[in-house]
Amino acid sequence: MSTSYLVGLLTAVAVVFGARLVLAALPVRRFAMPVTVTDASLFGVGVAGLALHCGAMFFSGWVEPLPEAVISDIRALGTASIIWYVVPAVLVILGLRRQHPVTLAMIALALVAVGITMYDGSSLQVHLTVIFVSVVLLAGVVAMLVLPPWQRSPAGTNYPSR
Repeated sequence: MSTSYLVGLLTAVAVVFGARLVLAALPVRRFAMPVTVTDASLFGVGVAGLALHCGAMFFSGWVEPLPEAVISDIRALGTASIIWYVVPAVLVILGLRRQHPVTLAMIALALVAVGITMYDGSSLQVHLTVIFVSVVLLAGVVAMLVLPPWQRSPAGTNYPSR
């Protein structure tokens, strides 16, 4: 993974979250839904697990403090690696389960696409492109649709829960 790729991804995510801070239209009032503390925790653990998986594959220096068995299992791309990917991906989906079903389906498809390109022998370029799109999509969903547990509705308007 090149430095320019990583800088581009971090910049895209920063722009998406920055938009949340400066645009009054975000979150999108019609579709924004609050998450509970449990949802946020599941989501956070899931994202951390996906970051661990990515770190084991691309940033060996960052994951050196972790047990070598975990890192080697992930890098082997076998059954253990699949489990190390699927479990956090499912936690991310569970953390977002209160969001609109179309949104949830998009996130699930994005995570499946990352998994497929990782384990089916796709080129690194294809896999990194899918990761980029998936991360930006996930950031966009969080920035545009997710209300934190302490905010029950955007702009003080109460919405019924789904």
